[in-house]
Amino acid sequence: MAGKEEGNREPPEDQGNRNVENAVMLGVFALLVVAGIWLLGTMADLRKVQDCAAQGRRNCAVIDVPERAR
Repeated sequence: MAGKEEGNREPPEDQGNRNVENAVMLGVFALLVVAGIWLLGTMADLRKVQDCAAQGRRNCAVIDVPERAR
């Protein structure tokens, strides 16, 4: 009878390991979302500059001028 009971047992689930895997996957997903948002922003800025240059303008690039000390 002991042989029949051992065959019906399910292996114990390693809940701690599953939580770690879920946390890692959530981190990877968040990293992909942030990288995608950054990439879309960069592409939008580049498109604006290219559209400006295609119109023949010369002042398309943003020039950062430091403030003067008084």
